[in-house]
This record gives sequence, C-alpha cells and structure tokens, in this order.
Amino acid sequence: MQRVLIVLAAILLFATAGAYLYKDQVKEKAYAKLTENMFVPADTDNFDPGPVLGSDFPGVRAMYRGEPIRLIHDFAGPNGTVFIASRSFDWCPYCMKQMIQLQAHKAGFDTAGIGMVSITYDEPALQQAFIDEHGITIPVLSDVDGMTFKTLGILNEKYTEGDFQYGIPHPGMIVVDPQGTVVGKLFVEAYSSRVDSGAALQYAKQVLELD
Repeated sequence: MQRVLIVLAAILLFATAGAYLYKDQVKEKAYAKLTENMFVPADTDNFDPGPVLGSDFPGVRAMYRGEPIRLIHDFAGPNGTVFIASRSFDWCPYCMKQMIQLQAHKAGFDTAGIGMVSITYDEPALQQAFIDEHGITIPVLSDVDGMTFKTLGILNEKYTEGDFQYGIPHPGMIVVDPQGTVVGKLFVEAYSSRVDSGAALQYAKQVLELD
C-alpha cells in the first residue's frame, strides 16, 4: 500500500510539474481555440455607444510612458486617427488577438496617413509586458479611473467599483478626422467579436474620404 501511495505521489508530482512547464503552451492553445472565429467583416448590428458622429472628439484622461495625456493630437496621422478602445491586454484574449492583428496591418494605416492609438484600463506595467512580448508599436494608453471611457460614453456599466473588471470599455474603434471630428465608429455588441483589421482600415479610409 505504501508503495502504491509513493507511486501515486510521484505521478501527481510529475503531472503538476508538467502542467507548470507547459502552461504557456496550454494557455496559447486555449486562447487560439477561443478566438478562432472572432473577426467579422463589418459592423452590422445596431449597437452604437460612444460620441455622436459629427461631434468633436472629447479627449482622454490617460497615461502614456509615465506622462498624463489629454489629447490624441500627438498620435494623429496627416489624414486622421483611429482610436482603439480595448478591455485588457492582460487577461482579454480577444483584445490581445485584435491588437496583434492591428499591428500586422499598421503599415497599411501608415501608408494611408492614418494614426493609431489604443487604450485599456490596465496598469502600464501589465500593458508593457504584452507590448514587449508581441512587438507592439501602436501607442497604448492607460485609462485613469475609467474617466476616458466615461467621457466617451463607452464605459461598460455592467461592472461597479470594486469589481475586477470595473473600468473596462465596450471595445471598439472611433475614427477621427484631422479637425478632431468623429466621422466613424465600429462597435460590435458581442465583446467576443471584432471587425477584421483589414476591413477596419477600408472603413476608416472610406469615412475619412481617402478612397
């Protein structure tokens, strides 16, 4: 009996060690399965949070590289800006995959003269870990106390202060022209779905009248 217990303990120990050693691979496979059908070709639902089309983009209250940010002018391209609101680059697999895909399309946005800037509720250190791991060069802002998302009208009100997810937005994109006017929005009601980055680029070019 004692030998059986020793064998079982050894098996458990090896299983635990194996799970620890391969946890990243297991996590990546789980995320890949979870997000495999997340991209959609267009925003076709009636969900429409955020600033009214034709209104002035109201600005932000955020941090970037240790400095407070109030305006997004520094991130603008000559033809406009796409402002990307994401939930988390620490625990949201959909947000992470979307940002990786957007990074892959960044050259197309650059060529079109469209700046890109992203924002989440994460602390800067958590954002930086994701940025470093995936080589993200799109600027990533950290919202302060949910104030940016509140001001923009995209705060997810399902959560209240004290909840782990309090401060996250409804994920989406806001297209701003060079004069600071909101000319387009992409917000899909299901947080697990995002407009494909190539389609988002074409949409931004259309509403900015670049085609």
